[in-house]
Amino acid sequence: MLALILVRRTIMPNMSASIQTIIDLGMDGVLVDVECHLSNNLPNIVIVGVANKAVDEAKERIRGAFTSTKLVIPRKRITLNLAPADIPKDGSSFDLAMALAILHKTEQIPNLAILQKTIVLGELGLDGSIRSIRGIIGKILAAKKQGYDHFIVPIQNTEQARLIPAISLLAADSLGELVQLLSTTAAFEKTQDAFSSTLSVAQHESDFADVIGQKAAKRALEIAAAGQHNVLLSGAPGTGKSMLAKALPSILPPLTRPEMLAITHLHSLASQQYDRIVTSRPFRSPHHSASSVAVIGGGSRPKPGEISLAHFGVLFLDELPEFGRATIETLRQPLEDKQISIARAKDSLHFPADFILIGTKNPCPCGYYGTNKPCVCTPVQVLQYEKRLSGPIMDRLDLYVDVENVEHKQLLKIDSSEEKSEQIANRVQQARFVQMARKTNRGVLNGSLSTRDIKQVARLSDSAKQLIDAASAQLGLSARAYMRAIKVSRTIADLEGAETIADSHVAEALQYRPRSLTT
Repeated sequence: MLALILVRRTIMPNMSASIQTIIDLGMDGVLVDVECHLSNNLPNIVIVGVANKAVDEAKERIRGAFTSTKLVIPRKRITLNLAPADIPKDGSSFDLAMALAILHKTEQIPNLAILQKTIVLGELGLDGSIRSIRGIIGKILAAKKQGYDHFIVPIQNTEQARLIPAISLLAADSLGELVQLLSTTAAFEKTQDAFSSTLSVAQHESDFADVIGQKAAKRALEIAAAGQHNVLLSGAPGTGKSMLAKALPSILPPLTRPEMLAITHLHSLASQQYDRIVTSRPFRSPHHSASSVAVIGGGSRPKPGEISLAHFGVLFLDELPEFGRATIETLRQPLEDKQISIARAKDSLHFPADFILIGTKNPCPCGYYGTNKPCVCTPVQVLQYEKRLSGPIMDRLDLYVDVENVEHKQLLKIDSSEEKSEQIANRVQQARFVQMARKTNRGVLNGSLSTRDIKQVARLSDSAKQLIDAASAQLGLSARAYMRAIKVSRTIADLEGAETIADSHVAEALQYRPRSLTT
């Protein structure tokens, strides 16, 4: 759970001073009042309002920061109330706001008008320093939705905060510096609406030109990149399945600012480097021993899992059948809804999970069934291996591709005829432009289209409609597989710049249907 702190001067009786905060629950924010009350009891700081240990320990950080900064902490009983009291609060981002609440009450900041309608975010160090906090982008966005546009933030978080347009920032490195700024005429920096061009360009380790042959697999990945479709690569060990998957990010378009904001926010919630900006599309590759919670997200304090950390990027599950059955089955909802809902007794959160799934599998446990190498698996073992991927999961895969062996003499050949990622990326970008121009209800990319959207944008020719109807009946496609085949056909047509889906587009889409569903 994350918190946003908004400082607001209010007219109250002599007994207390009020400061407003906001708690970020997933993608929404709840306003919370931080009340500071002084009484003539034994000197102490008490924090109430369902605060966890990280919040409660703020009183020691506040004492240390006041002493190091030579600020006066009143020798009274200081009660800090976080209301509504029935909403749990955690994290260290309340520190700076609570310190300002005390300064507010003791009138140590003369220019209090500057704190009106201002969000204050920051963790305090014992030396008075203001440290960066986790999830600052989500906090600012939640506050901005509710009409707040002035923010006091740690200097380490300013690079992330500047990604958000049309807000005003005041950065401080220490509590003493902040008090000095607030005691004078502190100037807020207005962020620009124009997207920053100073961000580094993503560098990719793999290029499609490095992959020799495999034209069918490359074509399938191009379609997947253009329409946000899921792919399963099947083949013997060493045929290049992993190499192909790792080259996929090189043909995806650069991140837009909204995408960069969403990705950076999610990674800030889960990563230890929560003050950095993610400038390239994620490529997440968890090991098959990863738990369901690690992949899906959750925990006692719910955090994004690998599927959310792959948002707007690629989730690569190498040797998909080797993952636990429960882990594989939990992919059903995010593959369909593009988000994951995590329900716990204390919290119920939603995290986005709009990713391209790239899975790989061998033809059997030993990996050599159907190849020129001897297979040591029994028919029962091969059948059990195939059954590890259930029908509902296979039904959600758009493209199923067999990756063939490449002759060894071709591997070291310098072949300039292999198409580079840059050329493929241009076609992918153009196809995405076509999809974005349609402005459908649910999403812009074909892989995210709802049934209603598909009916609007499919535009099947009469012969193409007859072909897919006949093929679906013969192949036994489910209703979901039928609609997914149309989505892939629409993407193929978009790559060719065709307004109407033709027979050739449908035929190519059908050849990528998962084998277990078409045999």
